[in-house]
Amino acid sequence: MKEEIKQILWVDDEIDQLKSQIIFLQSKGYQVTEASNGEDAVTLVGKKNFDLVLLDEMMPGKDGLTTLEEIKEKSPHLPVIMVTKSEEENLMEQAIGQKIDDYLTKPVNPSQILSAAKKILDTRKIRVQRMAQDYAKASAKIRSALFGRLTWQEWIDIHQTLCEWDLEIDNFGDPDLRQSHQGQRKECNIEFGNYIEDTYIKWLAKENPPPLSVDMVKQYLFPLFSKTKRVVFIVMDCMRLDQWLTIEPVLDEYFHMKRDYYYSILPSATPYSRNAIFSGLFPSEHAQKYPELWKAGTTDDSSRNRYEHQLMDYQLKKLGVLLKSDTKYVKVLDASEGEYLAKKISSYKDTALLSIVFNFLDILAHGRSQSEILKEMTPDESAYRSLTRPWFIHSSLFKVLQYLSAQDCMVVLTSDHGSVLGSRGTIALGKRETSTNLRYKYGDHLNCNPKEALLIKDPLQYKLPRYNMSTTYIIAKEDFYFVYPTSYNEYEREYKNSFQHGGISLEEMILPVVTLTPKR
Repeated sequence: MKEEIKQILWVDDEIDQLKSQIIFLQSKGYQVTEASNGEDAVTLVGKKNFDLVLLDEMMPGKDGLTTLEEIKEKSPHLPVIMVTKSEEENLMEQAIGQKIDDYLTKPVNPSQILSAAKKILDTRKIRVQRMAQDYAKASAKIRSALFGRLTWQEWIDIHQTLCEWDLEIDNFGDPDLRQSHQGQRKECNIEFGNYIEDTYIKWLAKENPPPLSVDMVKQYLFPLFSKTKRVVFIVMDCMRLDQWLTIEPVLDEYFHMKRDYYYSILPSATPYSRNAIFSGLFPSEHAQKYPELWKAGTTDDSSRNRYEHQLMDYQLKKLGVLLKSDTKYVKVLDASEGEYLAKKISSYKDTALLSIVFNFLDILAHGRSQSEILKEMTPDESAYRSLTRPWFIHSSLFKVLQYLSAQDCMVVLTSDHGSVLGSRGTIALGKRETSTNLRYKYGDHLNCNPKEALLIKDPLQYKLPRYNMSTTYIIAKEDFYFVYPTSYNEYEREYKNSFQHGGISLEEMILPVVTLTPKR
């Protein structure tokens, strides 16, 4: 496909003296239209589509600033470079206030004009070309790494690289590059699923494990208690690394940030992973200590998280932490609760440890499945990711963090698990009276396709609750979700392309934990 020639309008009352520079621009592939006064320039903008205007500031009759104003009235988004003999600050402020894109001071040479024009007209093309080259190198490096025996730290590095490319491609990528990246993500998740299947039990046996959910408080909160009077612990339910990366730049103004990573336990779902964070216990240990929370047949998984405050206090006591005040715990389930917290956050100024759970992202993931509007707004991973930053900027969480940035405290912010966009159904074999989750199930004598899901015949080996001698678990890999053979089409129609969690994937298991120190 032939590239469209960029159209430049050059406005100068001495345009005849600029022929050599115009010829130079044309030799570089630009089409230049000449105008010797502001009136003609405004008329031309009304009749023809231009990509850039070079505008002389000092012209008889209609001067540059007046011409600029009228050009912007006709074409608000048309880029303008002001060319001026004056370097007066007031003049530049007026021009910038009217949204010029750049300015040059006379005399200018052809290379200056070309550089300024390319910066505006060709930046995107140049960046996309360079990005494609850089992505090819990064992709080849990842593909090469997949042939080796990767460590858990190397998987973190791969996931971080993939997430950084998610954001870069969102900003500048073309459809072909996006498709290649999605293909590589799937390839990585296939290998990651095999890695977890081979390695997870070894981690539980203390064979070179990464930080897991159960290690969160001990590893990232415990060291802070001796360094500061106040610690605020924030868990954003169901936040993925790529979503955090859209938020991080917003907070750079307020905090010094140290980003680490940990792995969610399996299943990577709230009753298991978040309870493990607050209690420091694996699910089987938790079930033994609090059996009423893990009764077989419980259908309301959310009820299993109702003792997080007590679990945190239990864990601190076990770690030998002595605080100067009682701990506090707040769970934010909706916008009104968030606004209430933002208004009263100052009342916790003497609290040694304040734990806050924000459920918004979990609500968004589940709500999308039930809302046609949200589905239309977020048809894919990129669109879903793009909602995070605008939500955060207008959220009560941001207000809380802005307040904390001016306080003598430390903030640790993390997620309990991530999510994936489920796109493929995989058969769950067993009785229909099993748990209803789409990415993991437990029940009697379950079975699955071993290529698409992990079958756990001995739950205790995975430190999961066992309700009877027949209890089994199945946990989906990659982007699969469970369907029953008798209801395959029904499940596929209802749940395909919905965000789900509880399974084995980079997005669900590798999570950021960020220590925030106020820049006050």
